[in-house]
Amino acid sequence: MKKLTLPEPINFPGKSTHFSAECWFDDTCILDMDYFVKTLSGIKAKGVRPELIGSIITHYASKWLPDLSTGEGSEVLSPKNFEDSPESVTALWMKKRFFVETLVGILPPEKDSIPCNFLLRLLRIANMVSVEPSYRAELEKRISWQLDQATLKELMIPSFSHTCGTLLDVELVLRLVKRFVNFDEAVRSGTALIKVAKLVDNYLAEAAVDANLTLSEFIALAGAFPEHARATDDGLYRAIDTYLKAHPGVTKQERKSLCRLIDSRKLSPEASLHAAQNERLPVRAVIQVLLSEQTKLNNNKQQIDWSGSFISGTRSPNAGINDQPPARCMSKREMNVQQMEIKRLKEDVLRLQSQCMTMQAQIEKLLEKKRGSSFFSWKKIIVPSLVKHDKIGEVDRETDVGFIGRQTPVDMKTRLVRGRTPNKWRKSLS
Repeated sequence: MKKLTLPEPINFPGKSTHFSAECWFDDTCILDMDYFVKTLSGIKAKGVRPELIGSIITHYASKWLPDLSTGEGSEVLSPKNFEDSPESVTALWMKKRFFVETLVGILPPEKDSIPCNFLLRLLRIANMVSVEPSYRAELEKRISWQLDQATLKELMIPSFSHTCGTLLDVELVLRLVKRFVNFDEAVRSGTALIKVAKLVDNYLAEAAVDANLTLSEFIALAGAFPEHARATDDGLYRAIDTYLKAHPGVTKQERKSLCRLIDSRKLSPEASLHAAQNERLPVRAVIQVLLSEQTKLNNNKQQIDWSGSFISGTRSPNAGINDQPPARCMSKREMNVQQMEIKRLKEDVLRLQSQCMTMQAQIEKLLEKKRGSSFFSWKKIIVPSLVKHDKIGEVDRETDVGFIGRQTPVDMKTRLVRGRTPNKWRKSLS
């Protein structure tokens, strides 16, 4: 067998590392696995940086196992790869298993020495050929370190277990996310946490179309992050809406459980408008979205009034107490957008008022038919007051809430219960 001679690094500014790595690639890719491990030990002994060691391993693995390649240059693979082997399927399976376990054993211990997407592809093959659990655990730990660098395509690992009913390995992603979230702040930054939360929301939107995905699995993965991990809940809302669309048999209580995951204050105007017209959401969730949008519009209006007072030369009475810079004056285009949003919200409120009026008329017709019944026999059919809470669907205390300056469905229901009892029923109660 040809003896490998390690090339000496050439001191070209900015090019020595690349030249040396290419030479090692060309030499090591013609060797078998055992000799490659010995060669890599010699390269490490020369004090080569871990990043370069990781590049050698990824290049070598892509030559021998096309499944680890990104798809580029797959025509120029080594003729000694596994796919060209005339061996049986069982022998090929065992060879892949030995290859993956050997690669995991020689990975550099440094965090960023191996790209996260390569590790995810390696984990996909490891699950497919059923490597030892210790090797799988090592791969999952290394992936969790740099999960914020993963892509959605590589994260969508199929489930190779016969006991799992879903197409994607949701339990694997849940383990990765929990390990990442439990890392110390020194290991993961706030930016990394936001990236992973966005990645998982996109993953849930893809996995939600699977009819075998249970509600508990969806809620466990969506709720694995703290509240501050999501700058916006648009991605989570899209995933929940996709799940409800793909699972029409979800009960009303289960829909409420899903909606509790969403913070209506973190929805964009586009998502709020979609949610206000979404028939798959509970009525209480829709009303809570409208209330949140109304609060945002009121706050924006106050900012506009505050900025207008500075432009006109007047100052607020509290200007001497809170010496803060004036708010930015909104452009004409931004004000037009807000006016359109207000108009849409008004239309939604009018639609809900019309529905409540219809409900009131139906109730009065029922009262006319049941003249001999008592007050408490028909009081139960009236829908209770809505509940105002920071998150959709959560119930802490019952309050009568409504829009400022106009009659809301809640006000109408309250008036119906308290002040619109027919005279003939009033006499029966006196």
